[in-house]
Amino acid sequence: MNDACIVGWAHTPFGKQDALDIETLISRVAREAIADAGISPDDVDEVYLGHFGAGLIRENFLSSYPMQGVPELRYKPTTRVENACASGTAAIFQGLKAIDAKHARIVLVVGAEKMTHLKTAEVSESLISASYMKDEANVAGGFAGVFGQIAQQYFDRYGDQSDALARIAAKNHKNGANNPLAQFRRDLGYEFCRTESDKNPMVAAPLKRSDCSAVSDGAAALVLADRSIAATMKKAIAFRAAVQVNDIKPMKTRDMTWFNGCEIGWKKAFEQSGTSLADLSCVETHDCFTVAELIEYEAMGLAPRGHGGRIVAEGWTEMNGRLPVNASGGLKAKGHPIGATGVSMHIMQSMQLTGTAADVQVPGAKLAGIFNMGGAAVANYVSILERLK
Repeated sequence: MNDACIVGWAHTPFGKQDALDIETLISRVAREAIADAGISPDDVDEVYLGHFGAGLIRENFLSSYPMQGVPELRYKPTTRVENACASGTAAIFQGLKAIDAKHARIVLVVGAEKMTHLKTAEVSESLISASYMKDEANVAGGFAGVFGQIAQQYFDRYGDQSDALARIAAKNHKNGANNPLAQFRRDLGYEFCRTESDKNPMVAAPLKRSDCSAVSDGAAALVLADRSIAATMKKAIAFRAAVQVNDIKPMKTRDMTWFNGCEIGWKKAFEQSGTSLADLSCVETHDCFTVAELIEYEAMGLAPRGHGGRIVAEGWTEMNGRLPVNASGGLKAKGHPIGATGVSMHIMQSMQLTGTAADVQVPGAKLAGIFNMGGAAVANYVSILERLK
């Protein structure tokens, strides 16, 4: 168990934020998270910023932007952290390490991204840089094409899973419709997600638009404090486990129908926390594409290989199922501003554990799991959270 606890947070709505630049997004959540924790900015020892960048905006050196909203942070150590789509969780883990190493007692972590000002092709060109460029740079459709290939490999091995993918998309949009922070707040329904149409075209076969997370703007921030300080705070969410597992990058060297790093990450997290999958109340998992969520069910141990579709059909991961997954709407409906995603996932689960998730609340949530990944299951992060107070 780590020494650090989450003691405060802030979260902008995700989606198209034309009126807000990256500086404003970062400044806002930094200020609001500190206020939510009930601390003074002077109490913050270090700051970490999760931001992918990679050409999404012209400026990548953003580590000091929290100071724009909180001038008292000036002269504090601040560091930008990047690990593709897991940049937000990577920043959190750096904060955990700083506290565990006694280099800091209170850490501010911010995750942010600005994406919607670019054309889709420009975003795709940026995101594909997180793949193995020697082999995958020219995949048609960018990262959607990469996951289209993964989905096709899965279909070839286990049969057509279009029904399962549509049910996952419909579930997450149904959940997102009830989340005021979500980018998409409309229940699309299974039939829409299952059917190729003008409004739901094929993007990278066999993935349709409803299978793909959208381009998003947004920011999220949280405050970490060591346990002695957290014990005096109004709320404290502890890390029962915090595990990072990195896999090799080239897809041709791996069986992409199975996310080994995800599987190992969950196993290590259960060992570290002394818990099992059956103990979890809810999970936020990285559904950048619906096929990713399907494979992650199997990697976390919810279903045997090739059988994820069965648990989808039986409703296991619905809000009223055995293990609600992506109650927030997930990346699919809540949105996926790259650097903010991991921070958002930890906030969503902290809200579950404090009973403040409103219309997306899982009743009686006691233990919450998180899986956030960078690239095609290359950087894999698993957290297990528990409320202390």
